[in-house]
Amino acid sequence: MFKVAYDAGRDGFIDLMELKLMMEKLGAPQTHLGLKSMIKEVDEDFDGKLSFREFLLIFHKAAAGELQEDSGLMALAKLSEIDVALEGVKGAKDFFEAKAQALSSASKFEAELKAEQDERKELKATFST
Repeated sequence: MFKVAYDAGRDGFIDLMELKLMMEKLGAPQTHLGLKSMIKEVDEDFDGKLSFREFLLIFHKAAAGELQEDSGLMALAKLSEIDVALEGVKGAKDFFEAKAQALSSASKFEAELKAEQDERKELKATFST
């Protein structure tokens, strides 16, 4: 979904313009400042664009209740939900199979993310003493 649907440049990242187009396609257009704020909230390496890992972080934060209800990131996370009546059983089955696979990947991602955060805390503690 990430590369095929939204990474128009096929460079492995979603930049500001790609995020703008993605939000417009999803029916939740954002202002320029809103888009920058969305990127800033999950841009762990401060490169001004979203890697796949940072893109997954949006959904992790939404599930953990760490996003403001009216934020662009929450709108994006909500747009990943499915309406069985609208999509039908096969569409829902495909969606949930994809979600299950994503959750499996997400738990590995969460473990890696926690390890990186712990490592950063250790480095910060080392340099601040």
